[in-house]
Amino acid sequence: MTLQAIKPAAFPWFPYEGFTFCLGLSEDGGAWSSGHTSAAHDDAVGKMTVSGTMAEQARTAYRKVMTIIEAAGYGPDDVVHVTENVTVAGLADYAAAAGVRAEVFGAHEPTVTTVVVERLVRSAALLEIEMHAVRGGGAELLAASERREAGTWAPSPVREGYDGTVHLPTMVPVDESGGVVAPGDFVGQYAYCLDRADVLLRKAGLSLDNAVTTYDYSTPASRDMYRKTHRVRKERLGGAGVHPGAGGILMSRLHHPEALVAIDVTASRHPLELVNPGWSRYDTLTYAPGVRAGRTLFMSGFAALDMETQEALHPGDIGAQAEATYGAVLHLLEYAGLGPADLLSTIEFCVESALRDYRAVAPVRERLLSPPWPASTGAICKGLLRPEFLLEVFPTALYPEGAPTTATTNTTAGDAS
Repeated sequence: MTLQAIKPAAFPWFPYEGFTFCLGLSEDGGAWSSGHTSAAHDDAVGKMTVSGTMAEQARTAYRKVMTIIEAAGYGPDDVVHVTENVTVAGLADYAAAAGVRAEVFGAHEPTVTTVVVERLVRSAALLEIEMHAVRGGGAELLAASERREAGTWAPSPVREGYDGTVHLPTMVPVDESGGVVAPGDFVGQYAYCLDRADVLLRKAGLSLDNAVTTYDYSTPASRDMYRKTHRVRKERLGGAGVHPGAGGILMSRLHHPEALVAIDVTASRHPLELVNPGWSRYDTLTYAPGVRAGRTLFMSGFAALDMETQEALHPGDIGAQAEATYGAVLHLLEYAGLGPADLLSTIEFCVESALRDYRAVAPVRERLLSPPWPASTGAICKGLLRPEFLLEVFPTALYPEGAPTTATTNTTAGDAS
């Protein structure tokens, strides 16, 4: 099977053809949606608009995404993983979105990842939702009732979805009483989040050695301290010889007012293979450019970086940065024996100061990517770890069924020792 765009017979919110993303993708046994807000085309004003309370927006966004998932032949009980991007402005009302989610799923509980974002592309939008579904809702590795404990944001289970991918709820540095752990200590909070992820994975029969990505979210005030996480990561990750992919995004605040970091960890049931086309910079890092697990290629976040000189490219020009960023993604895909049509998803984070020029990214995607177009989500962040960067992309790809292991793939990370 190959990835196919999901095309509902009726999608009343906007005409969805002609974009450089699809509503969602499906393959036999699995479906993935793009991120969707409550935005709908208003014929009276001739453009997309957003309005309503958090609960109203959540209901519309969930109706949109469930329409896509149902068009691929799946229902609420098949949903394995939900990502909710909630804005800083909407965070105080996030409980209302959780209430809508409970209405949608009833007794079924998918894994919930909660990403606090600076804002969304539509300025009035408070919430953006994306979903992953498999037949039967995947395997519940750890029920929510077994893991209502410190260090997680949403009381949701740990589930295994398509191709052995294991989803965890978001790790935040909050203890059993709701208080923040290690106040003011960025490295301490970072270690706590990874340790809590390891606890959940071990209860599910895995460990951090099975991690394929660690995407973390911190604040601009933590940027200068970020390098100190190297030791924490080296001590905890890569124990099986391959470090996970990674990405780092900055928001003005996170889930708790005193939280300095939140981490989303994804793992896999399959053995891990390092995928690196020869970029020596990763030899001393605690993350990999790509990790193959089963048929899935998990990747680090990419930005406009010269892989040899470490120089940030095209300062101030988000269009040129998008060209360099997607160029690096395609280079990795080509090395892995894949192409643009194998991209399963792209998550784009645009820096708030560059939002006015964000539209320059679409023609780059149109030129470099191809149908069926990846399932895509876009959100606005306060900044990135390198202040020169305006865009960071988290990509994932899927190997065609029966594709052999890449002959030139390395099986150990450069600094696994």
